[in-house]
Amino acid sequence: MGTKSAFNWITLWASLLFVVILGFSRLSYGMFLPGIQREIGGSYSQLGMLGTVNFIGYLIGTLGLSPLISRFPDRKPVINRITCFLLGLAMIGSAFSHHSVQLGLWRFVVGLLSALATVLVLSIAMDAVRPAERGVASGLIWLGGSAGILVTGLFAPITIDPSHVDGWRYAWVAMGVFGVIAAFGFETVTGKRKSAPIPARTGADSREQARMNVYLLLLHPKKLLFLIGSYFFFGWGYIIYFTYLIPYLVSHGIPSLYAGLIWSGIGFAGLFNGWIGGKAIDRWPSGYTLATGLTLGTIGVIGVTTNNIIFTALGAVTVGLVSFITPPLMTTALLRRHVPHHAYAACLSLATAFFASGQIIGPIVGGVEVERFGLQFGVASSAIFMAIAAVLAGMYGQRQRRNEHKGLPLSG
Repeated sequence: MGTKSAFNWITLWASLLFVVILGFSRLSYGMFLPGIQREIGGSYSQLGMLGTVNFIGYLIGTLGLSPLISRFPDRKPVINRITCFLLGLAMIGSAFSHHSVQLGLWRFVVGLLSALATVLVLSIAMDAVRPAERGVASGLIWLGGSAGILVTGLFAPITIDPSHVDGWRYAWVAMGVFGVIAAFGFETVTGKRKSAPIPARTGADSREQARMNVYLLLLHPKKLLFLIGSYFFFGWGYIIYFTYLIPYLVSHGIPSLYAGLIWSGIGFAGLFNGWIGGKAIDRWPSGYTLATGLTLGTIGVIGVTTNNIIFTALGAVTVGLVSFITPPLMTTALLRRHVPHHAYAACLSLATAFFASGQIIGPIVGGVEVERFGLQFGVASSAIFMAIAAVLAGMYGQRQRRNEHKGLPLSG
């Protein structure tokens, strides 16, 4: 089958899956944290550690995907189908947790499955889109994560308000059911399309050589190292912000409705970010474009230091508009441009592993900061790591420019 425009049924259902993969399964936890604490108990730093458990699962998933694809090169659609259905069921299972250990196990499983689904859904959907429109398509898919945050914020009156003790449970069940429906829809529209074949490798030597090429490509300072480093520190910074923003607002006595609206504001702004970021990276496929969004997002995070609800809300909207969806979708698009087709899934999986590593470290560091210096300092500290990500993205852009002047591709 031939490739399609960025606007097609596969892209639509992939975006709906990302509502679940990103907005529901991963980031809803920060929104539900006050309600979970009231019912299950534990400090914010202890419950924040369950976010680390989630991303340990995420890291294992990303590291395990490459050998899994190598072992079953023609089974990407089957693996994705099983993964997405199980992800929806795992979210439903999470709703029946009654203590932190049980919830931690579910968060681990959800992290593992969401990692596999992230790479597979993107890879399958991008195979169906014309190369010139993959940035826009990536933006449309990633904005599903923003839609998930928007919807989660609307649940605030029943998930944050103390009068609704089990509100977070009902919300997670509803999210899981939606995930199963989205998985069915994506399978329906991709079932008739033959997945792009992955070149078979013969022998252990060729497999080892291919693996080495991927590592050399991503971790070489003259190639993609600065881009991967930026992705790592973005994961570190943004997860601190998304884990502790709502607890910070609740601790300051902000009504649950207003806290939810701020959270939804991030998601609503992110809907535009997905489209704007996709168009921008297609027109200016550079690390400088990525650095611009990260810099503005850093400024948005600093809004929490003002102790002013308006500036905090404006900062949150800024984060959603320019640096929530932008880094993942731009990194995805830049990798697609600069790595060979046959190595893309493996490269994206490894890049996502670095992203996940940042998200593992983030809640640990954030939890220590919250315990020692308070929620406000913990949330604001994410600006430090997002600023580092912006600097590294700028250095990647500089490396791109140097290679272009020399007539050299970043992939070789």
